[in-house]
Amino acid sequence: MSQVTVTIAGKTYRMACDDGQEEHLYGLASRLDSIINEIRGVFGEIGDQRLTVMSAITVLDQLSETERRLKGLEAEARSLRESRDALLERQGEVERRLAEKLIAAAARIEATAEKMV
Repeated sequence: MSQVTVTIAGKTYRMACDDGQEEHLYGLASRLDSIINEIRGVFGEIGDQRLTVMSAITVLDQLSETERRLKGLEAEARSLRESRDALLERQGEVERRLAEKLIAAAARIEATAEKMV
């Protein structure tokens, strides 16, 4: 386990994280600090607890929107896979019919060639 020190809303926090996750934790802390600063810019000094709750709600709202978009993209991907599968099936059928016609045409050509000899 690694230890990192981050600053959020002007306060320093020491946190533990898995080895190799230090930069990720720094990034998360920086994003949270930005959200807090943005809210503070809009509402002014409203108290740490209220600021923390508003920041958490903002982050959860962003998460909720991301989850909604992800579900939409997953549904779109499913639909595209189903369309692809249907097209591949149709392509297989077209190729099978074409092969049958080519075989029939080849047989007619061979029969015509035999009659000419």
